[in-house]
Amino acid sequence: MSYRPTIGLEIHAELSTRTKMFCACANDPEEREPNANVCPVCMAHPGTLPTINEEAVRHVLRVGAALGGTLADFTEFDRKSYFYPDIPKGYQISQYEHPLVSGGSLNGIAVTRIHLEEDTARSSHESGKSLVDFNRAGVPLMELVTEPDITDAKTAADFAKELQLLLRTLGASHANLEKGEMRVEANVSVSETDMFGTKVEVKNLNSFRSVERAILYEIERQTAALENGEVIMQETRGWDESGQKTFRQRSKEGSADYRYFPEPDLPKLRITSMPGFSEIDITNSLPELPWVRRARYEEFGIAPADAAYLTSTIERSTFFDKIAGLANGDAALLKLATNYIVSDVGGWYAKNNVREFETLLPDAFISLIRMTKDGEISSRGTKDALAVLLEEGGEPGEIVKRLGLAQVSDRESIRTLVQGVLAEHTGPAGEYKSGKETALQFLVGQAMKASKGAGNPGIIREVLLEELS
Repeated sequence: MSYRPTIGLEIHAELSTRTKMFCACANDPEEREPNANVCPVCMAHPGTLPTINEEAVRHVLRVGAALGGTLADFTEFDRKSYFYPDIPKGYQISQYEHPLVSGGSLNGIAVTRIHLEEDTARSSHESGKSLVDFNRAGVPLMELVTEPDITDAKTAADFAKELQLLLRTLGASHANLEKGEMRVEANVSVSETDMFGTKVEVKNLNSFRSVERAILYEIERQTAALENGEVIMQETRGWDESGQKTFRQRSKEGSADYRYFPEPDLPKLRITSMPGFSEIDITNSLPELPWVRRARYEEFGIAPADAAYLTSTIERSTFFDKIAGLANGDAALLKLATNYIVSDVGGWYAKNNVREFETLLPDAFISLIRMTKDGEISSRGTKDALAVLLEEGGEPGEIVKRLGLAQVSDRESIRTLVQGVLAEHTGPAGEYKSGKETALQFLVGQAMKASKGAGNPGIIREVLLEELS
């Protein structure tokens, strides 16, 4: 029997603002001292009143505009009632009937809504005790909810990756999953008909790999349960990274359980009446969006896979844009530079686990690539010089000279080297003369080896053909 999976995502992102959502406490995700950034408002002391963080509202509207959503004219905040030790008021200030953004899409997946709320405190459990740190309590939190349009785990993970890139591009959030700045929850159901199955929410997904694996596991678990005649319960499940499986946490609440009602301590907002918040103002404030940048790179002649790699982080696209400017319309130079960025530069940063492009200057890099294109240095020499540039910095010409990497293109010097190779390898030379074309490549390789990689391979091949004729 075939079962059809249906997946929807709820993604929370802590917004990058100077202060918290409803008070003047610092929004500092790097603070390590517990309960350092707290005040009577975010600790819910009696008689305190919240005020709305304007910059947080702007961030959410800009995300909505980037996704082509409908920006609210009227909006309000609501009280979402539930009791946990990490929420001292006994309710969370959120949005229900009037979100800031409705509709829109990303990666072909429809977005239901994007709204603004406050984050909860952080709980920890150790040595039989539970501790609560309120530094995070009241931090502006964007929540994006998708339509249940997703049918496979990879599409879900790709959506989350694209949203992270968008948030970083807009400066709305650092969106680091490992730090809890972006949190993904997946609603998963399976059904043998076109009707939706029973929805199960999976939490604790702190990496894109976890998003994909948790959804795959949950599809398999629910499918097996249905095939065994079991009833799927509507519940919230966590993701056990070490065991690579989901586990039951609690029964899933419905909206009625939260007893939403308008927040009486905050004013209603008429967005279009706020200076600088018109749809035109918001839209005009957007930078080049990731998918627009990818298309622009492809217009340069960059392969789609390479364009996707170059735009996957702000650091890569910023560096590449500088390189494109320095290439000054030289398509061949830019393509060659792209090859080295994707393979060698990207590989070096991944291997050394350091922040990308902090150690490599665009001027130095393009100078080295131009030397490669002009035949002054071989591909092997470029890789060696590039490793030094990444590790130590410096001037490419000096590095090439110091390491003896300059490519030899003098025909007479190469002819002397080639004659020595032919004298040493009379067998392959005879095979080539007898019609075995592959013998020529062997001889080119031996000549390159004899030159210690410094010989110009094109000229070596030409001289070999002359000597073998």
